Amino acid sequence: MPYSQSHRAENGTATDDHKKRTWRYYLVQVLIITTLLLSAIWLLMAIWYQFGMRSLITWLTTIVIVGVLAALLVNRYGARDAKTLGHIQSDNKSINHARVSKNTSKKVASKWLMGLYATIWFVGVGWFFSIEPKQQRDWMPEVSQQVSYQRDVTNPDLITLTNVRNFDWHTNEEATEHWDTRTIDMSKLSGVDVTNSYWMGPLIAHTLVSFRFEDDRPLAFSFEIRKEEGESFSALAGFFRRYELSLIAAEERDIIYTRSNARGEQVYVFPVSHLQQHEVKSLFESYLTAADELNAKPAWYNTLISNCTNIIFYMARIVSGDRLPWDYRIWVSGWLPNYLYDVGMLDANREKDGQPWSMDTWYERTHINPKVRGFDNLAGNSATNSRKFSEQIRQDMPMPPLADSKTEAESSAQAAADAKD
Repeated sequence: MPYSQSHRAENGTATDDHKKRTWRYYLVQVLIITTLLLSAIWLLMAIWYQFGMRSLITWLTTIVIVGVLAALLVNRYGARDAKTLGHIQSDNKSINHARVSKNTSKKVASKWLMGLYATIWFVGVGWFFSIEPKQQRDWMPEVSQQVSYQRDVTNPDLITLTNVRNFDWHTNEEATEHWDTRTIDMSKLSGVDVTNSYWMGPLIAHTLVSFRFEDDRPLAFSFEIRKEEGESFSALAGFFRRYELSLIAAEERDIIYTRSNARGEQVYVFPVSHLQQHEVKSLFESYLTAADELNAKPAWYNTLISNCTNIIFYMARIVSGDRLPWDYRIWVSGWLPNYLYDVGMLDANREKDGQPWSMDTWYERTHINPKVRGFDNLAGNSATNSRKFSEQIRQDMPMPPLADSKTEAESSAQAAADAKD
């Protein structure tokens, strides 16, 4: 065989392999590597958040996972021997035999390492989803109790709530604890307000819902993480079963005051328009159902799918259906007011001269911090002070009446949505 033919035969396999490697091949390899890396990062973060960075378990599992994954990637995608063999002047049969033997060994090692990594990862996933939330931990005082209720035997609209939070806040961390019992009449429900509290920029906010009554002060509900003593919130940790979910029923002078005054967060209260009373009542009942479920079985908070904003949306959509279409802003809690504005649930035509409010006007009028700056949260009777605080935060804001019918509610909301354009 001439030298040129021998040379071509010697390098034929490598040349053919190179031709076969199209952009699809490389795309698949990138996807495989990305999947392996992301799966390892997810599992390592789950371990870190459950056991802590300094735990021996964390370090050992990190070494094992990183070691196996590194060995797999190096074995599968490390420097090939084909180029080296191609430059060695040797017998063609010896080169082919060495190449085949080496490739076979690498394939066997890759399969074994892939199987080992997959086993470790699936065991890790099984462990993660087996972690159960708990009712009993060393909770921080403000989430140490969970709201419960009893319904009046003769009048189902009369609800007596136990463990309504009514703390006297002195600083952002110090408060005098009060857990009250309060009876409300659901037949007197007159409206719903959505409160957004911003503490880390315009995209992220904590969302609360307040129910107004014809002859009584409002009552606020808030889905929150149930923090343990010494624990702080991390949005990233919220993806990894780090916090239990808590439902707090509270006086506004407690749960809103602590954000606007004690912590210095920027707080906005938006009165929701074009609701019927049965919708408001059904939403209130949804909170009672949520309280029952959490008291019966604890649940995990999740930053993406089970947080303070989208849980409210899930409940409200059950009540109002297609009037609340799905929207990405449900997961960007800071933009929830803009979503309500766009669907006509913030009445854009409340001025006497008929001019619609812009979203900027809504933010200006509903910003409560200037209204309650210097408010004495400890003055006088608790109930009187609660009523005063609730009235003060609603200064210069419209209190929309309830709609008489579904047709009226939907047509008014559509008109409000059209008016903004």
